Amino acid sequence: MASTLDRLAELGYVDDMAFARWWAEQRDRHAPRGRRMLEAELRRQGIGADVIEAFRVEYEAPERAPEDAALPGSETDRARDALERHLRGRAMPTDRQAVQRIGMFLMRRGFDAGTVRDVIRSAVAATGADDSLGDDD
Repeated sequence: MASTLDRLAELGYVDDMAFARWWAEQRDRHAPRGRRMLEAELRRQGIGADVIEAFRVEYEAPERAPEDAALPGSETDRARDALERHLRGRAMPTDRQAVQRIGMFLMRRGFDAGTVRDVIRSAVAATGADDSLGDDD
């Protein structure tokens, strides 16, 4: 069994890193997720910790990725894209409760708190509303 897998890997049929890149690209295209969520999904798909660590290095520094890797942009860009898809052309709400729900939506998608906070603040600021959200969210 191991020799068969080794042979398939040698021929390029089994490539966990290529699968991880493909998975991230599909997620970015159809349902943007944060790095943490992508890594959890890859673990559930059976990808080993060493491949996930190598993927994390590429993911955080896409300029180091191979030419054929179509890794997504920055975490902030992906969170902004997820927010835009979630709003579906509607204006960003400015009331605290709605903003908190949107923040939790992004957190459930695997984006870290700092990224979510930055994306929400920039979206609220773009609406022209004053920053009445405060620093305690």
